[in-house]
Amino acid sequence: MFDSVLVPTDGSEHAETAADTALDLAHEHDAVVHVVSVAETGPLSNLRLPGDAASAEEAIRGRAEEFVSRIADRSEAADLDVTTAVLSGPAGTAILDYADEVDADLIVMGTRGRGGIHRMAVGSVTDHVIRFGDVRVLVDTAE
Repeated sequence: MFDSVLVPTDGSEHAETAADTALDLAHEHDAVVHVVSVAETGPLSNLRLPGDAASAEEAIRGRAEEFVSRIADRSEAADLDVTTAVLSGPAGTAILDYADEVDADLIVMGTRGRGGIHRMAVGSVTDHVIRFGDVRVLVDTAE
């Protein structure tokens, strides 16, 4: 039923929990796991960080690579085929573009379950993926 499972991560506890669900499903369906994180950068990301030679963009990208590596390591330990990527751009759009690129059958993501004013003001990557994608999305809200 699922040949390709996409697991976006932001390193949060919710994303890690969703990754567990995704790995279980991938194992059950013998699916390839695609783990991605989005290094969202903006106009200030070229600034140098105090006391460090790295730019903010390099630091953001480095963190995204760490997030991806953690889940990729778990995928490999579960004997699953895994590919990884660190994406750029607005997170929701980048995730959907990648899902199209790899022909993902399922996207498994976590959410913090925020609602109301916070969601209206900040938005939700998960909400964007659900509303604008044409791929099945499983939202894991377990803690």
